[in-house]
Amino acid sequence: MPSTSSKAPSGQVALTHMGVIRVVGEDAVSFLQGQLTQDVSLLGLTEARLAAFCNAKGRMQASFVVFKRTQDEILMICSRDILPATLQRLSIFVMRAKAKLHDASDEFTLHGLTGEAVTSQGGDASRVWSKTDTDTASLVVLSPADGIARALWCAPAGTPPPVLRSIELSQWQWLSVRSGIAMITQPIFEAFVPQMLNYESVGGVNFKKGCYPGQEIVARSQFRGTLKRRAYIVHANAPLSVGQEVFHSRDAEQPCGLVAAAASAPMGGYDAIVSIQTESAIDGCLTAVSAGGPVLTLLALPYPLLEDL
Repeated sequence: MPSTSSKAPSGQVALTHMGVIRVVGEDAVSFLQGQLTQDVSLLGLTEARLAAFCNAKGRMQASFVVFKRTQDEILMICSRDILPATLQRLSIFVMRAKAKLHDASDEFTLHGLTGEAVTSQGGDASRVWSKTDTDTASLVVLSPADGIARALWCAPAGTPPPVLRSIELSQWQWLSVRSGIAMITQPIFEAFVPQMLNYESVGGVNFKKGCYPGQEIVARSQFRGTLKRRAYIVHANAPLSVGQEVFHSRDAEQPCGLVAAAASAPMGGYDAIVSIQTESAIDGCLTAVSAGGPVLTLLALPYPLLEDL
């Protein structure tokens, strides 16, 4: 079964599938505090966070890597395919707040760093979600995958990227899957509340902060013991893609979940993050697309799940 660190070399790759929303102004922090699942007010200049933007029903419309460049300037990194619509939705809530939002994807360059490349650029691989600034560049240490360090390098457009060995984008995407953290993309828009992708277990939800869209439903799911879907990592010997339905052998007609992220595995087949009913992970056979589709083998998550509170 594929998944050895030797197949994921140290290096860097341009993250052309990711974009940047820039929020500036004296109310930038307070505005985002009322919109995201993360406590932006506690975010320091040497930190970054995972965060989600939900609709009123607690369904995730977007997810971000969020960090401050200054106290009044915040960058939110998200999938390019949802960025325009996300920016439009967020802008509706600005009203009288002294905050301006715009698509800054062309103003910044994004690269993913893996392995020893992270420490070579000043990142502390042991401090997940730490941020290190060097001149105008920011290095955010992300959750590791199979013990391999990962980081996001962000700098103003035109800044020369680190001189490192190049890796394929497919390798970065595979490591992202192996980290167990799926980012929202268009095929899974509004498909999940944060807990269905384990965001509460990887620091993407702060239950002590104030209100945000969908907050009551997200909190109720956590505190009333109603979590019935979770994210799991799986392997298949056939191609998988985001948005495909997942089926369990006990019911050939009704899907038990969806593929939330997928990538080809270096040693063959595909690895994916699936969000499925928790009881479907206990026993039986999981398949993608249909009851007769590719068989999915459950793999271990790289982090413990936070139990219902």
